[in-house]
Amino acid sequence: MDPRMCRKISSSESLPDVDNEEFEVSNIIAPQESEDNFLLEGSPEPQTVTWLDDDQIDDLNLDQTNLFFHRVDSADIIYRSKKKKCKLVGKYVMGDILGEGSYGKVKEMLDSETLCRRAVKILKKRKLRRIPNGEQNVQREIQLLQILRHKNVIELVDVMYNDEKQKMYLVMEFCVGVLQDMLESSPGKKFPQHQAHEYFTQLLDGLEYLHGQGVVHKDIKPGNLLLTLDQTLKITDFGVAEALDMFSPQDTCYTGQGSPAFQPPEIANGAETFSGTKVDIWSSGVTLYNMTTGRYPFEGDNVYRLLEAIGRAEPVPPPACVGSSLSALLVHMLKRDPDLRPTVQQIRRHDWVRSIPPLGPGERIALRVRAGVLHRERSETRVGRRRAKGRWHSSCGRLPSCRLT
Repeated sequence: MDPRMCRKISSSESLPDVDNEEFEVSNIIAPQESEDNFLLEGSPEPQTVTWLDDDQIDDLNLDQTNLFFHRVDSADIIYRSKKKKCKLVGKYVMGDILGEGSYGKVKEMLDSETLCRRAVKILKKRKLRRIPNGEQNVQREIQLLQILRHKNVIELVDVMYNDEKQKMYLVMEFCVGVLQDMLESSPGKKFPQHQAHEYFTQLLDGLEYLHGQGVVHKDIKPGNLLLTLDQTLKITDFGVAEALDMFSPQDTCYTGQGSPAFQPPEIANGAETFSGTKVDIWSSGVTLYNMTTGRYPFEGDNVYRLLEAIGRAEPVPPPACVGSSLSALLVHMLKRDPDLRPTVQQIRRHDWVRSIPPLGPGERIALRVRAGVLHRERSETRVGRRRAKGRWHSSCGRLPSCRLT
């Protein structure tokens, strides 16, 4: 009962007989519930609800915020669907999330002037500071991508900064698929040799250009190889790449920060210096091994066991089903001694590279990426993320001014 409806009863006054006494109940005016407020139990005042979007939630420093929760009955919770607002960053319209990594999110975006689809890597300085050499790696990637121009290397279109939110936006050309995702969805998690040959020869083109520019990637793997609509392979993620001294006859490197499964024995054994180009040759061999067999030449229960196997053991021989020509190429590229590994030009002259392998009996090309199809399927199956609406996925392809890459 509301305490304002009660009056003090003297000691000489007896309580009325509840059964025979009639009471006059005054009208009580309570705050009207709406979509934006409701009464919490034990709270004398209506509580205002603030609706936050994803970016506002990301900007909250939850580590330094004291969070508390009120218990609310399910009947008191009001659900409503919010209308999606168009968010602009510069001249770009932000779209759905394409992926997320340790450095930040990658989203789809649309150039409002040219109507071209782009991809943007959103980096937060607060998160970069928690990663060893995070800020230096990003600056190195920007510097390298600004000078690299090749059909098999991802193109950096624009760089934007937001000092207020401490964010950095790297706008790049849009790709519709990642080689790693295609492998995972393919039968046996591998490609037919006919398809793997197409991707591997493009990887060699990109590596030959990078090495000619004095750049070593040091982290070649299927997860860093993207595909465009016309099946053009793009080498991406130059966070650990290194520009060599153009006046030095050697390609000596001093740091290796790539993925453990694709690292060569010299890095696994802790060598202080090593050949940068031979690291790319080794990781390209592991990538080709993975694309054609669905497995890795070295395995371990954890990172330490894996690096120990790479540093001391011999790689698992390719299965007989891959054929003698491809098997010989893989063995040559995965030589423990860096000096015995072939160069890109020697790999080009190999019989398996010079002749396109035909499709075997019962083999068929794995999933080919088409305009918006692969991206929409990945977005709709990603747990905890909003359902993909396909805003630009099909319509953009019909616009003659859109230069899809």
